[in-house]
Amino acid sequence: MRTLQQAFLAITLASLGCSIASAQDLTRVSPVQTRAVAIVGAMVHPVSAPEIPDGVVFFADGKFDRVGTAAEWADFKSRARFAAPGPLEIDAKGKHVWPGMISASTQLGLAEMASIRASRDTDEAGDITPEARATAAVNPDSTLLPVARSNGILLAGVFPTGGVISGQPGVIRLHGWTVEDLAVQPSCGVYLQWPFMRTPQGMEDRDREDQSRDLRKRLATVTDAVDQARAYAKQSPGAPIDLRWEGMRAAMEGKARVFIQANDIDQIASAVAFCAERSLKCVIVGGRDAMMAVELLKSHDVPVIIMGTHKLPKRGDSAYDESYTLPKRLRDAGVKFCITSGHESSRERNLPYHAATAVAYGLSADDAMKSVTLWPAEIMGIADRYGTIEAGKSATMIITSGNPLETTTKVERAFIDGREVDLRNKQTELYEKYREKYRQRGELKDEARP
Repeated sequence: MRTLQQAFLAITLASLGCSIASAQDLTRVSPVQTRAVAIVGAMVHPVSAPEIPDGVVFFADGKFDRVGTAAEWADFKSRARFAAPGPLEIDAKGKHVWPGMISASTQLGLAEMASIRASRDTDEAGDITPEARATAAVNPDSTLLPVARSNGILLAGVFPTGGVISGQPGVIRLHGWTVEDLAVQPSCGVYLQWPFMRTPQGMEDRDREDQSRDLRKRLATVTDAVDQARAYAKQSPGAPIDLRWEGMRAAMEGKARVFIQANDIDQIASAVAFCAERSLKCVIVGGRDAMMAVELLKSHDVPVIIMGTHKLPKRGDSAYDESYTLPKRLRDAGVKFCITSGHESSRERNLPYHAATAVAYGLSADDAMKSVTLWPAEIMGIADRYGTIEAGKSATMIITSGNPLETTTKVERAFIDGREVDLRNKQTELYEKYREKYRQRGELKDEARP
C-alpha cells in the first residue's frame, strides 16, 4: 500500500510540475529604449486633449517628448540636431495611437489555473494581513500577461483577496523579467473586504442573532485594526516597527487610498461613513449599488471601480441592463469611476469590450476610453506618469487599426516605457501552428501568413 501511495504521489507531483511549466510565458523581454522614435502620420488620441489627425508622437528615454501635428514635427526636425543615426520614424498612416489601457483591479500574475493550488497566490492566511503586497507575488512568466498585453492592456492593478484586511494592491506593467521590473507602484494603499451588513433569514442555517453576532465581530476586527494602525502612524520616530501597521501607514496618513470591496448599499454607506470619520481616502471596489449612494459618494469624493459590465442584474426586480448602464448613470451623476473586467484573469483581455458595452448603453466613446486609461490611472495614483499621451509621461501606448473598443480592431504594435513589446502569446503561436498544417496541405498560400 505504501508503495502505491508513493507512486501516486510521484505521478501527482510530476503532473503538477508539467502543468505549471506549461503555463510559462516564453516571449522575450525587450531592452530599454536607446534610440528616439517618432510615430508619424497616425490619428493620435491623447485622451486628455482633442485627437490629432496626421499627428506625430516623438519619444525618447522611455518618455513622450513631443505630441503634435506633422507640420510641428517638420519644423522641429528642421531646427533640432539628433545624434546619429537620428530618430527611428514609424510610418503609421491610416493607424491610430492610444495610451495603453489600464485594468484597475485584477489578479493577473497571481492566479493562473484555478484547479491548481500552486498556481494561485491571491491571499495570505489570516484575517489581518496588511503587510502582504500583491506585486511581490506576481509571476512574471504568467501566460496571461502577454494575452492581455496583445489586446492593448499594458498596465494592471493587482489586488490580494481573502481575510478582512487582505493586503496592499499595487500596479504592474505587463512586461519585465522580474517582479521588480513589473512593479510600477508597489503599493497603492490597503484593501479591505467590508462585511455583509444585513442578516437575511432563510439564506443561512444560522439564526439572525448568530449572524448579528458574527457581523459585530467582523466590524470590530476592522475597527480595531484600523484604529491600531492610525495610532501606530502617529508614533514618534524611533518607535518599534510593526510590519502589519507599517503596511497601512501611507493610507492612515492620507498619502494612499483605502480600497474597500463593497457592493450592497448597506456596505457602501457603512464603509464610506467609516472612512469619513477617520479622514481616510476611500475607493469602493464593486459598487453595484453605487447609484443608491450617489450623494454620499459625491460629498466625500469617493470613486468606484466597476468590476465589469457583463453581469446579470443584481436583484430579481432589477432592470435587465442594470450593469450595462451603471457607467453612464454614474457619469451623469458626477461620480468618478473606472471599468475593469472583474478579477477574471483568463478573461482580462476582454477589458475594452466591457467599456464598449457601456458605450452601447449610453456612455460616450470618449468617456469609455477614459474609463480604461486616464481614470484608472487617477484612482490608482499613477496619473502623473500614465494614462494619457502627454509630454513628460511614460511612452506607454498602442498602435491600432481602429478604435480598441471594437472587437474588429487589431493592436498592431505596443510600447511600454518606450520599449516595443512582443505581442505574440500562446494563443497566437497555436494559431500559427495549426495554420501551418493547412499550408503544408496546399490549402493556404504563403501570402496568407499574417
